[in-house]
Amino acid sequence: MTITLKINDEEIKAGDGMTILEAAQSGEIYIPRLCYHPSLGSSHGLKPVDEIHREDGEFRNDGSGPEDGYSGCRLCLVEIEGRDGLFTSCDTLVEEGMVINTETDAVKEERRDNLAEILRDHPHACLLCAQQEGCSRTQCSTNVPEDERCCPLLGHCELQKVSQYVGVKENLTKYVFKNLPKHEDEALFTRDYNLCISCLRCVRACRDLRDIETLGFVYQNGKAIVGPTKNSNYAESDCRFCGACAEVCPTGAITDKDLPKGEKQDVLVPCISNCPAGIDIPSYIWHIGEGRYAEATSVIKEKLPFPLILGWVCFHPCEDACRRGELNQPMAICSLKRFAAENDGSWKVNPKGPTGKGVAVVGSGPAGLSAAYYMALSGHNVTVFEAEEKIGGMLRYAIPDYRLPSDVLDDELRVLADLNIEFKINTRIGVDVAISDLRQDFDAVFVGTGATNSRKITLEGSELDGVEWGLDFLKDVKKGKVTTMTGRVMVIGGGNVAMDVARTAMRLGASEVQLACLESDEEMPAHDWEIEEAREEGVIMNPSWGPKIITGDNKVTGIELVKCTSVFDKLGNFAPKFDDTTTTAKETDSVILAIGQSSDLSFLTDIDTKRGAISVNEEMQTNTAGVFAGGEAARGPSSVVEAVADGALAVSAIDKYLGGDGNIYESLTGSVEPEPGLGKLEGFADMDRADVPKRSPDERKSSFDAVELGYDENLARQEAVRCLRCDLRLDILPVTLPPDKWFELNEENVAEVPAIEGVFQLLDETKMIIVIKGSMDIQADLRAKLDSETKAKYFGFEPDPMYSKRESELIQQYLQQFGKMPEGDGEGDDLDDLF
Repeated sequence: MTITLKINDEEIKAGDGMTILEAAQSGEIYIPRLCYHPSLGSSHGLKPVDEIHREDGEFRNDGSGPEDGYSGCRLCLVEIEGRDGLFTSCDTLVEEGMVINTETDAVKEERRDNLAEILRDHPHACLLCAQQEGCSRTQCSTNVPEDERCCPLLGHCELQKVSQYVGVKENLTKYVFKNLPKHEDEALFTRDYNLCISCLRCVRACRDLRDIETLGFVYQNGKAIVGPTKNSNYAESDCRFCGACAEVCPTGAITDKDLPKGEKQDVLVPCISNCPAGIDIPSYIWHIGEGRYAEATSVIKEKLPFPLILGWVCFHPCEDACRRGELNQPMAICSLKRFAAENDGSWKVNPKGPTGKGVAVVGSGPAGLSAAYYMALSGHNVTVFEAEEKIGGMLRYAIPDYRLPSDVLDDELRVLADLNIEFKINTRIGVDVAISDLRQDFDAVFVGTGATNSRKITLEGSELDGVEWGLDFLKDVKKGKVTTMTGRVMVIGGGNVAMDVARTAMRLGASEVQLACLESDEEMPAHDWEIEEAREEGVIMNPSWGPKIITGDNKVTGIELVKCTSVFDKLGNFAPKFDDTTTTAKETDSVILAIGQSSDLSFLTDIDTKRGAISVNEEMQTNTAGVFAGGEAARGPSSVVEAVADGALAVSAIDKYLGGDGNIYESLTGSVEPEPGLGKLEGFADMDRADVPKRSPDERKSSFDAVELGYDENLARQEAVRCLRCDLRLDILPVTLPPDKWFELNEENVAEVPAIEGVFQLLDETKMIIVIKGSMDIQADLRAKLDSETKAKYFGFEPDPMYSKRESELIQQYLQQFGKMPEGDGEGDDLDDLF
């Protein structure tokens, strides 16, 4: 049912059940408000709890509040024709034929009185200051004590903007700093009770949106006081640390702690922004917690074609950024991904109709297979060229089985058969087929050959029998060329490949495995868990040592190491320094140098490379039209998930290059949306990360069986419930702020200014006021500013008759006789000199 009413003489169509505030909002008519929030509605009638707790004590409700509950901020008052008094628009429903006025003198005056009551216990000196716009707060021209200044939100504060709109009374009672608690010792947010205006938004967000009730309020001497309901410590009051309270707070009373600068979604949900594939991580974790494993995998597969493989081998940079880690430990995002994929059930692909375009993919590692998958899904004919006898690249030929079992790899790659991708194995580009032939035979080419060569250094003794290079060693093991080892092994290198080499040597039967690297313990580039598991399996670490010489006649008998004093220079560049007087000799039967990887790009012609990698633009395109590249061939040694993401990014660009829209991702998750409620969970903040079951070190070091056994259902759901659900905060609607009273200083805006008497203000690019000036003709003076070399970027104005009618007539006569007066110093009214 549609209801017709008038607001400020403007006809508005509103839905049945809408409030006056909502109706005005739909007609773009602003009504000030503070306790109302679009995701919360009206606060009127909210009842207090029995007690709340803060650092300064326990506060019990004394019954001094209104009998019908919280009365609200009462800034949204309006007049309704035919009715006596003023009405709160946030909870008054619209009726057919209503005539409403939101800006009468009585309304404005009452709002100012109510705002004065709100500001009485809130720092407000800055709100009265003419220089508040653009003020840094660090230096105060009026010497306001720091405790009486506004908070760091000044300039971006909702309370400030509402106050500017409503108008702050000049006779406002001076604020007295009460030194209330500042809650700063918990993770993720801070709470300053000195800045709380008791709007109760945080209470309602916690109660109504999240169904937790960590926060409550009581009345003491007629004033609403907010705080946790069980303990002054939020964790002990069962806070879920979701951030909803900080999102809705209109002041600096609750603010996020140590958030980096950036886009809101990126900083509030860093697990997604730090995932190279951009997977909606909170969503799939929520599905797991609800027992919907197929749906969880659907969320993952929207952005990642091989969730099971990545569930085994992803280095999960998302976990490093996870905000749960600021409470205790980050979410086990990768292990949950593996669990979802293992419990997915059947999976079918739905490629688009054929485009008739052919694309060649060089290399079948993670970048190449990702590109092939999305290319085929997009309807293109795909041919993959692979130098080895099986597809998989480094996934198959470098990563040990204990980290990625071969059957897991084979099972997940079967999806490619359903996409009719053609694979040409044992085919080396540059030997069996020229890259120029691919460019001629296909509409586009993607190069994803990886970094498959061991990086080598000049080292005396490296030619001896018993010396091997890291990647070559791992490949030989995976191909069955090396099946056993005896004696002592020294591995040189501190990265993940070095850890794989050391742990593989242990499993092949080495009697002792030592590892030496230039980096200190803290600097070792391998991931912490790789280093820890290697140590558990008996690998002896020698950090801050580098190889000086490998000793022996024809066969290795030892290695001499030299102390490394620093690895990087002040700029972070690799520039190792050594103390040549400090050396140590180690007896060993084998040395495996695992000091890096490189790409073989010798097959490329007319394609730019830089520092051993293919040069590409932001869309993964090379300098040659139709040739794209990604993964380690383009970015250098990196992770599997980065390579997979590169493949997808390149396909989007290739699809556009071939005439498509670049939209390569399927929508697989349907319309299931997470509920905003989280519910109370006692001890939530202290819930430890669920450990993934592993084989014991003794079992591991004699077998290539998987180290991690994975979560069962109970453990997976136990872990999933730990998620803070940071993403739900993005669903909270933004508040509507008052119309900006500052306009950009340009011809279009100045043309809208009336040519009448009044005052205008000019502001610089930081919105710091630089001129306040009276004018007989506001528009003319502003237009003159446009033609000058002013620093002003913004302006504001207020029509206001400055002189009597007769004074105005005399001024006009003077100006007509002598011309316009020259501009003054910007600090007063040039026309004052006439009298």
